[in-house]
Amino acid sequence: MNPAACDDSDLLVKIKWLMFFRIFFTIFLLGSTIIVQYGQQLNSMYPPLLFLYGIIAGVFMLSIGYAAQISRVVSLLRFAYLQISLDTVIVSLIIFATGCYSSIFSFLYLLVIVYSSLMIFRRGSLYIAALSSIQYGIMLDLEYFGILKSFAHVRSLQSGDISQVMYKIVITMVACFMVSLLSSLLAEQARASRSKLQAMEAHVRRVERLAYMGEMAAGLAHEIKNPLASLTGSIQMLQEEIHCDAGEEKLMRIVLREADRLNAIVTDFLIFAKPPSGNILQIDVAQALTEVMELFQHDTARCRQVHMVADLIPDAYIAIDPTHFHQIIWNLLLNAVEAMPGGGDIHIKMRHMSNGDVEISASDSGHGISAEHIHQIFNPFFTTKPGGTGLGLSIVHRLLESYGGRLDVKSDMNSGTAMTLTFPKNAGKSIT
Repeated sequence: MNPAACDDSDLLVKIKWLMFFRIFFTIFLLGSTIIVQYGQQLNSMYPPLLFLYGIIAGVFMLSIGYAAQISRVVSLLRFAYLQISLDTVIVSLIIFATGCYSSIFSFLYLLVIVYSSLMIFRRGSLYIAALSSIQYGIMLDLEYFGILKSFAHVRSLQSGDISQVMYKIVITMVACFMVSLLSSLLAEQARASRSKLQAMEAHVRRVERLAYMGEMAAGLAHEIKNPLASLTGSIQMLQEEIHCDAGEEKLMRIVLREADRLNAIVTDFLIFAKPPSGNILQIDVAQALTEVMELFQHDTARCRQVHMVADLIPDAYIAIDPTHFHQIIWNLLLNAVEAMPGGGDIHIKMRHMSNGDVEISASDSGHGISAEHIHQIFNPFFTTKPGGTGLGLSIVHRLLESYGGRLDVKSDMNSGTAMTLTFPKNAGKSIT
């Protein structure tokens, strides 16, 4: 699934929940206003009550409008910005109706800022904090200078109250921005944790699926290799014992060539089905990467128009069969080059993680992978390239998984693909 589509889907759910809680809050405000009216026996034409009822009616109308337009919205992010910005205006109106400077409802700004951090994250949350602070500051300044008169004065502001007004404005501004920073930090951490969890779940599902396919594939590949070997041997014996004309000789060469190709595919499939244990050694990752890249660049037919850049770090070691490591990196580079038929850039980057694991990312500037294909690229025999076998990435994934490692992919159409390999420090211990 496309990450952007996931974000939109998640935001849509959050907007719907916000609309629900806004209506719930409005019903609560309506009930509280009615209780206050009848408890204090206030006239229904009392200006503050009329103003509050007007706010409640306005919020209900806005909620109906939001619900009617949500299916037609082009940009959910802008729609969220609009709703939350109008929520700050509603809070300002409630504060104005309940006493401006003396109102106890200024905390509602903080509530709006908190849920803005969950929906539009840090930048949006800071924008809402600034908008709330500006509205509150202007409202108190206008009240102090007598331009704005609240419906519910507890007391009138005097000229000597300027320090108290400024103090309250500053305290509210600091509270708004502190809540914005803290809540957005927590929201971003939760978002990152959820992304990691989703990636792990996808990895586990992929491993389980490939393991099941591998069990079936191993038996099938062995059954194919035996008659294939007999077929190849028989053709070779016929070549030696029978004198054929040029046409028959050509047909035999075609049979042998295709048999060899089929044998190579079956061998690759066996590696995918059940990776061999190999000879586990401690290897210097930077040195091994350099050797593979140098060998790969010697293939001028593939790398003629490809520019490779590597950011390597020294003294990073993992336990792995050097042949397997070579095969993993080679297939990864080959996949990147095939995604750039007209040439391009490949960027190899290493990262030594705090737990001792080593991360290698390979980014290309190719055409990218479409959303409908990105979850199929590790399936054996799935390929969108003419002449491809569809086993390259499957083998990379299976070899890496056999060492307890991980392979993650991020790609956008026309923006290239980034493959990230994670090699555990003690990877060799997982091989049996």
